[in-house]
Amino acid sequence: MSKSRTVTMAGLLLASLLGAGAAHADDMLGSYVARISDRDHQASDGYALDSAAQMVRQDRANWHKFHRRDRDDEGDAWFRTNDQRADLQRMLERPGAMSSSTKRAIVNGEPLIQVDVYENSVRVSILED
Repeated sequence: MSKSRTVTMAGLLLASLLGAGAAHADDMLGSYVARISDRDHQASDGYALDSAAQMVRQDRANWHKFHRRDRDDEGDAWFRTNDQRADLQRMLERPGAMSSSTKRAIVNGEPLIQVDVYENSVRVSILED
């Protein structure tokens, strides 16, 4: 085998391993569907929330802690505690977690969303506006 072919094969193997490691680092855990209703636009103590990340977090608090559930809401296994919901909000605030149109739909309406949960991130999409 020529030296250049060996280097090329080694490079391809390395790229393959790095790509597999990157994909493995953020494996999908599952997803849930939720209606972000008017009750999710307000914090537990009544003040108005102003960001989509806060509203999605409040939806999970309403589900797990307060048992105030909308008809379309599904349960999840990842955001049961306040610390887990704080992690959810931090992940939601990262670039790429929600598009600007998704954020606007959540803040200005009561959309049905799907939250895809990964090991190190979440992604939110609108199912119905």
